[in-house]
Amino acid sequence: MPKNSKVVKRELDDEVIESVKDLLSNEDSSDDAFKKSELMVDDQEDKDVDVEEGSDVEDERPAWNSKLQYILAQVGFSVGLGNVWRFPYLCQKNGGGAYLVPYLILLLIIGIPLFFLELSVGQRIRRGSIGVWNYISPKLGGIGFASCVVCFFVALYYNVIIGWSLFYFSQSFQHPLPWDQCPLVKNASHTFIEPECEKSSATTYYWYREALNISSSLSEGGGLNWKMTICLLAAWVMVCLAMIKGIQSSGKIMYFSSLFPYVVLMCFLIRGLLLNGSVDGIRHMFTPKLEIMLEPKVWREAATQVFFALGLGFGGVIAFSSYNKRDNNCHFDAVLVSFINFFTSVLATLVVFAVLGFKANIINEKCITENSEKILKLLKIGNLSQDIIPHHINFSSITAEDYNLVYDIIQKVKEEEFPALGLKSCQIEDELDKAVQGTGLAFIAFTEAMTHFPASPFWSVMFFLMLVNLGLGSMFGTIEGIITPIVDTFKVRKEILTVICCLVAFFVGLIFVQRSGNYFVTMFDDYSATLPLLIVVILENVAVTRIYGIDKFMEDLKDMLGFSPSPYYYYMWKYISPLVLLCLLVASIVQMGLSPPGYNAWIEDTATDEFQSYPTWGMIVCISLMVLAILPVPIVFIVRRCNLIDDNAGSLASVSYKRGRIIKEPVNLEGDDTSLIHGKSPSEVPSPNFGKNIYRKQTGSPTLNTAPNGRYGIGYLMADMPDMPESDV
Repeated sequence: MPKNSKVVKRELDDEVIESVKDLLSNEDSSDDAFKKSELMVDDQEDKDVDVEEGSDVEDERPAWNSKLQYILAQVGFSVGLGNVWRFPYLCQKNGGGAYLVPYLILLLIIGIPLFFLELSVGQRIRRGSIGVWNYISPKLGGIGFASCVVCFFVALYYNVIIGWSLFYFSQSFQHPLPWDQCPLVKNASHTFIEPECEKSSATTYYWYREALNISSSLSEGGGLNWKMTICLLAAWVMVCLAMIKGIQSSGKIMYFSSLFPYVVLMCFLIRGLLLNGSVDGIRHMFTPKLEIMLEPKVWREAATQVFFALGLGFGGVIAFSSYNKRDNNCHFDAVLVSFINFFTSVLATLVVFAVLGFKANIINEKCITENSEKILKLLKIGNLSQDIIPHHINFSSITAEDYNLVYDIIQKVKEEEFPALGLKSCQIEDELDKAVQGTGLAFIAFTEAMTHFPASPFWSVMFFLMLVNLGLGSMFGTIEGIITPIVDTFKVRKEILTVICCLVAFFVGLIFVQRSGNYFVTMFDDYSATLPLLIVVILENVAVTRIYGIDKFMEDLKDMLGFSPSPYYYYMWKYISPLVLLCLLVASIVQMGLSPPGYNAWIEDTATDEFQSYPTWGMIVCISLMVLAILPVPIVFIVRRCNLIDDNAGSLASVSYKRGRIIKEPVNLEGDDTSLIHGKSPSEVPSPNFGKNIYRKQTGSPTLNTAPNGRYGIGYLMADMPDMPESDV
């Protein structure tokens, strides 16, 4: 070191102190609190440690205990019930294995880029969804509030599904399973099978009558179902206890809730492959129907599935990433989580169709047995001649191939009379073509298949415990998308807010556990999230690429990651992704307009589903859900645009500097992402970049008037601030 280096350093430090003295002398004389603040200068080079790595001025924001915990949290949030009961249905419906092609293409076009974008802004600004978008542009601050509203709507009914799973889980500890056989009804004279069950099936009857005790229409409330009310309460208690300490408590649970479903899926896959007919199910599943790929509906449904599978727009992704260190490689995280999500969907599809293939094989054997008996009766009464039956056919142990041969012969010989014979073709493909999704797959089709498993109670316990864990993982991210932004913005205690949020959600959620509750779940699932989330993500894309600036954002990424992201993301974010999202939004609106708004009601007398249109008040509720979810966006924009909030109001408790730049957020964060209330523009808010050795120590909580140009302290910065975010609005 040069001999006079200490002298030079002391002179530089004196200049810094003089600059700050000038700053203090130019402040309003009435601002006593500001003058009492103390400037501290650290002279020792060996203490030049990044604030983010543990100095006293680091904010108290929680952090993940490990990278694995964070990845499991993101995987748990993105991998949910839809991977198990929605993706297999779409795959079967839209061309089998061919459906994977548009899905992968759209995953690369909108899935990974938008997931990467949300991870990046959360990690860069280190705030929840409200603070992030308000930071970028106060006029778009409503995006974060819209995300919170959608999260609340989704949490209301999503936890009801967890409650259903808990009910089935609790009923699985008995042999035989309670949905194995139809119940018997006794009267004074004789015993008979429950008519509703006889007309449908044991598992269907148990779901609609024993579990839900469902009414015949949306208008027939029917009072609370107390069994499901208790299960819903248990589900909310689990969520509350897991979330009450934030990521410190939920992060530890992620090790089990995120990994256990994979253990169960692998066990089911191995067990399923050993069952008769499982290969038929998998072969049917992945037989590509290439002609279906050309249909626009396939691409629309693939885009929608990609969008919701990754949890885009909910705010949970942003909330989780905001607890990361600023130099975390979020690009790697985005690619890793996206492909884990995809391969989980494929694994779940293999499991589902291995089991459904086994179920179809059992039903097909039953069909062959029943129709073989019909043929024997027709032979006895002389309606069919014995001469047309091949000599090697043995009806007492007939195979599927032999039955199909006999069926074809009879159909050719008795062309005109054949329909009157009442024979069925008994093709296993016909049974596999019956597309089932959602609750129908989990609580009816899959449940029925498990009754034929050896040790069926064990597999039932494992399956419904898996559903509970899948649901909880997604619920943690959804609730985090509500709690984190509100805590960051309004500075309330997380424990109190979590308890209040769960209590309110439970009491509002009672509408889902009345006898007509299943119809309300369908309503909320169809209308509360789809369009609002699409609009939210489009606005997120616009906020980053147009308002903040795509070039500045790419520079921020280079600063965070240590390398420049691929130009691929530049063009995806700026041109391709917004265009695809707009097309998806238009297609969704058109689809919603063409599809009559309604629901499938369970009719007890016929034991069948019947489509019913929503009543007038039901339509009002559907429209209100969509309007309420997106309403914060125009409200905040109008309030900001018309200056209905005082733009000069705000407070700044502590300012930190590094080489002339503001480098640390204030300890009292009221002037940060409460800018929705206090009227601060993002250029007034200190940069979330963290610095090292010179900072202002808080001794009070002074309130400063902003400079005439709307930017606090711009005249006193001692160097350029290339990484200072500012709004172009």
